[in-house]
Amino acid sequence: MPTNEPKASTVTTATPFPLADYQFPDSIDPAGRYLFYLHGKIIEDQGLPAVSPEFGEYEYEAILKRLGSSGLIVISEQRPKDADGSVYARRIREQVATLENAGVPAQHITVVGASKGASIAALSSSLIEDPMLNFVLLGSCHSSTIEEWRGNGMQLYGNVLAIYDVADEEYSGSCEEMFQLSEGKGLGLHSEIVLQVGTGHGTLYKPLDEWIEPTLEWASR
Repeated sequence: MPTNEPKASTVTTATPFPLADYQFPDSIDPAGRYLFYLHGKIIEDQGLPAVSPEFGEYEYEAILKRLGSSGLIVISEQRPKDADGSVYARRIREQVATLENAGVPAQHITVVGASKGASIAALSSSLIEDPMLNFVLLGSCHSSTIEEWRGNGMQLYGNVLAIYDVADEEYSGSCEEMFQLSEGKGLGLHSEIVLQVGTGHGTLYKPLDEWIEPTLEWASR
């Protein structure tokens, strides 16, 4: 998994928010719409709160609240330092299977990942191989990431939306090459949005309407 995210600054202390509210549910509503959110690597590096000297605080709690504001059931967990992305991709595969076995339609499940989280989301797409699932890749598809995926023979499955900021040249790039490699092999609807916010990778650190709204629309189609 690529780890080219901004270096962490000095860790500060704060009262942690109730992340347990976003754990995988004990009781599954087959009529619900579910959204997995996979955070960026800086939270692995620092824990919470996570503050980049370049981009400021990664507003994890605000992002989760915003994603859940439209009625989606949001699932998220804090990964430990240097987490193995393949382990978490397999965890997503297992949890998606649990939802589907409980009667949740695949098209009512969306996996959203930011930066390293997006790489994990993409890998879960490749592992699950379900053309009906929804995925949103935020700040991903850097040229080095594409090269790694190609080398691993990875392909995207499902309905995939890619979003990155125009100024995020250091950490992100276009997913178009992956779309081309995956077409006709399980890739469903796919689209890419290049934001004009101008804050680069820091765009993903805040619950900005520019990426939140298209993500919610993709999950609620």
